[in-house]
Amino acid sequence: MIKLPILLLLAWMGLGRAAPRPNIIVFLADDLGYGELGCYGQQRIRTPHLDQLAAEGLRFTQFYAGHAVCAPSRGAFLTGRHSGHGFVRENSEGGARQAAERTRIREADGHFAQLALPASEITIAESLQAVGYRTACIGKWGLGHPSNEGAPLRQGFDFFYGLISQWQAHNHYPAYLWRNATKEPLEGNDGRSLRGRHYAADRCEEEALAFLRQAPADHPFFLYYATPAPHVALQVPEDEPSLASYRQAFAGQDPPYDGKQGYLATPDPRATYAAMVTRLDRTLGRMRDLLQQTGQTENTLIIFTSDNGASYVGGYDRPFFRGNQPLRGYKGQLWEGGIRVPCIAAWPGKIKPAQTSSWVGASWDLFPTLAELAGAAVPAACDGVSLASLLQGGPPPSTRPPLYWETMAGGHQALRLGDWKGLRLGAAKNPDAPLQLFNLADDPSETREVAALHPAVAAQIAALLKSSRVPSAEFPLGALDAPP
Repeated sequence: MIKLPILLLLAWMGLGRAAPRPNIIVFLADDLGYGELGCYGQQRIRTPHLDQLAAEGLRFTQFYAGHAVCAPSRGAFLTGRHSGHGFVRENSEGGARQAAERTRIREADGHFAQLALPASEITIAESLQAVGYRTACIGKWGLGHPSNEGAPLRQGFDFFYGLISQWQAHNHYPAYLWRNATKEPLEGNDGRSLRGRHYAADRCEEEALAFLRQAPADHPFFLYYATPAPHVALQVPEDEPSLASYRQAFAGQDPPYDGKQGYLATPDPRATYAAMVTRLDRTLGRMRDLLQQTGQTENTLIIFTSDNGASYVGGYDRPFFRGNQPLRGYKGQLWEGGIRVPCIAAWPGKIKPAQTSSWVGASWDLFPTLAELAGAAVPAACDGVSLASLLQGGPPPSTRPPLYWETMAGGHQALRLGDWKGLRLGAAKNPDAPLQLFNLADDPSETREVAALHPAVAAQIAALLKSSRVPSAEFPLGALDAPP
């Protein structure tokens, strides 16, 4: 593998920063919608610690996930490449050439592993590791298996604990969790039932707190905390303090979920979901308390965001919670509700408190942002722009390249250019399918299609939709990959 020596050389050339390098925590929620935090307008779910984080830092109102579903969104964050350029572009276990690998892993683990992120991809963890950061990924991975090149420890992380496969993460009481390349059975869990002894998010929280507690004072750390919550199935421990209060608050308006939309049946889905989010919020609060106790608060940057918009299955009631308010659509779609997500950044003394930014950012911007703050290298292929100046009260980037997304399911494309957003549905079969155009400054809910009123803008975005993707052998998109 040659990428680490290259990173070391680039990092050496870029060092010489006078300011101390910050510790970094990226806290990634799973399927948390744009409107599900109090600081983003949520009325039914309590999120006091996240609301406090926003009060002490910067809250983005136009921040986007890397994709509308799990694996490619995480890949975009880690590699700094959008779904038109990245290797992992959809939730997938790989094509025909990986059939034997899939079967082997399924027989060994009981779950398929996702398509492996190749060794040739450079991750933010590798870039930070090359300049001396101690790195950990705790939570849900979804980009490979410990036995192949997609293993977290082969992608820049010194330590991994959690769920390798997203399929395993569909039950919050899994039969085992991974510690680096070793499976650790969880006694009392069978990975199929509504209840068990060990709640995955709690075990991940314990490991994250241990990592923070043990962090040496003379080495900065990078913690990528990818909680499996609040993704369905709807499950939360009975000892969650907020569960009883939500049951009382939703009494008479919380019909049981029968399991017919997939995932486990749940007797009180609304109360359970709200409690899952509040328990996630509690984890952030415990991390911040520990940072205060260990004297690491002042030099730790925390970024909180989500991998995509709120869901639509498994008993989750999006209309009741207004999970993507006021946006159209949901997880898996390229409407705003599928890709616009909450994002909060806090860093005492560096990020001024109580700020709100309408800068249009995306998860692939986090690679160059964190790399600049750490004095680390940024690959030339990175699609993001650094937000380091903006975070610290300076000017935003002078340019904002268009934001691009694509989905294999249906072959859809979307692109944001300034206030304009273009959406083309069914582009894999027909790359000249009608473009839908929206002005998000006037119409964030995407209710008024205006392509006919702005033909020049529509033509510009249509051309960018065609030029923003590199053909992918793993994820072909039919006519989009046909030569001109």
